[in-house]
Amino acid sequence: MTDLREDQAQISEVLTRYSTGIDRRDWELFRTCWTEDVEADYGLRFSGVDAITEYMTTAHRDMGDTRHQLSNFVIDVAGDRATARSYVHAVLMVRPDDPNAWIDVIGSYDDVLLRTADGWRISRRAFHLVRMLNSNVTPDWQAPLRDATPA
Repeated sequence: MTDLREDQAQISEVLTRYSTGIDRRDWELFRTCWTEDVEADYGLRFSGVDAITEYMTTAHRDMGDTRHQLSNFVIDVAGDRATARSYVHAVLMVRPDDPNAWIDVIGSYDDVLLRTADGWRISRRAFHLVRMLNSNVTPDWQAPLRDATPA
């Protein structure tokens, strides 16, 4: 039997790894957060680790610095399945050389995680937007999907 606090610490580490992977553009690290068959809903839906990684890679490719901060983890573990709710505050510099082009997002993630042979992984994610501000830039969240679709 595993220790509840140990499981919660490992799940917290997965959530932190998610933010770190995006902000460092470390897509191999980012992939380690998800099950192969993850279902994620960010307002756009993704099925599978390849789909979500490809989207995030393309969406962040031309951006400047990003800061994804997660907090207020509430983690419940039941055997090899867990749920986690966390707050997210993300600041995205839309263009690397323009500090006046930014997006500031606040919301929450509701995750279902599974214990795998490689450790805890997110198998389901739902993002809930609370507020989004921007500096008069209009994000086109669909653009990475168009960019990734073969002609």
